[in-house]
Amino acid sequence: MSNTAKPPGRHRQRARQRGGLVALGLIAACPLAAQATSFSGDNWKVDISGFVNAYYTTTSCSGSGTNLGGTALAGRALGCGGQKDRTTIGNGLLPDALITKVTTQQEGIDIGAQISLMPSIATSNALASNNGIDVRQAFFTLGTPDFGTVKLGRDYGLFGYNATVGDMTLMGTGMPTQATQRGRVSLGHIGAGYTYLGNYAQIIYTTPGTSGFGFSGGVFSPVDNTGSYDSRTAPQVQAEVSYTAGGFKGWIGAKTQRFYSSAAGAQPDNFTMTAGEIGASGTFGRFSLLGNVQVGRGIGILTDGDQANMRGINYLLQGTFAVTGKLKLGLSGGVSRNRDDLAEDAHLKSNTNLTAGAYYALTKSVTLSVELSQTRSRYFTGQSARQNGISAGGILFF
Repeated sequence: MSNTAKPPGRHRQRARQRGGLVALGLIAACPLAAQATSFSGDNWKVDISGFVNAYYTTTSCSGSGTNLGGTALAGRALGCGGQKDRTTIGNGLLPDALITKVTTQQEGIDIGAQISLMPSIATSNALASNNGIDVRQAFFTLGTPDFGTVKLGRDYGLFGYNATVGDMTLMGTGMPTQATQRGRVSLGHIGAGYTYLGNYAQIIYTTPGTSGFGFSGGVFSPVDNTGSYDSRTAPQVQAEVSYTAGGFKGWIGAKTQRFYSSAAGAQPDNFTMTAGEIGASGTFGRFSLLGNVQVGRGIGILTDGDQANMRGINYLLQGTFAVTGKLKLGLSGGVSRNRDDLAEDAHLKSNTNLTAGAYYALTKSVTLSVELSQTRSRYFTGQSARQNGISAGGILFF
């Protein structure tokens, strides 16, 4: 096997970082953890990496509105899988993953591609098959040092990227929401701090980056919403501007899409999702801080437009402290709130989550964690529910 593949330029490294959300998050949380296996031939370089994780989680749901429906994450229906208490051994905020990346340079153009296959481990019963594969990433990139990089394919969205990557519960579970952990993953602060960044087919452009400034923006395949709303001709549009200097990073992002009611004669219910976010993170010695705010109309609790045309706002505030080179302690709090009610007090008002965690790097490839969390959900009717959760387990990187 020859070793003729040329190293990527700075602009392509930036594009691969943008595409490799999961790997980036793991590196940020545990700098010694990511060790891909690489080989080269015929001017191509192939990197194979991934991770496997499992956590013992137990939850208890209580309050005046434990049977709240919809997106009340602390209620019995979602928080405890329809029960008062429940236990699952499953994935945390991350699924398991096998990630393959390829890079080369041809005729002065840097070319790259990535495919990520992500299964989950927990099922609802011992006879249930576990053959679901989540293809979150399947894209290729084209770029030059002067022009920047264009990405085409399926990847994570830009909006919410930095909040998700910086969330300390990426190394754990955050909210151990039972309705999603069996057959998928826990939620971290999704729905109680930020809206899920989503996976979209997309075409985006990223600048080479100058003096710490960067821009990414493009068009995304528009999404429908659970049979209530459809998309039509116009794509979804997302964009982000960022600035990085030393241990500091700041960002401003936005997204928009038109939703059309799928109910006959309901044209007045059509709406345009418009959302913006601003945030920053920084490391000061052993301390690290992160803050992020998202606000918009139709922004949704879990995903785009899932609360129709309601105005929403998400807050995330987090602090961590490196006790030693191996042990990190952290506290993160998040709120996702609907600011108005469109159905005569029948909608969710807010989800709030507070998580405390301890993360220990057993080796450069294995991180163990213990987290305690409490999630609260409120409706405009005044009903409320509370979920207490605990998780313990670990993640292996290769």
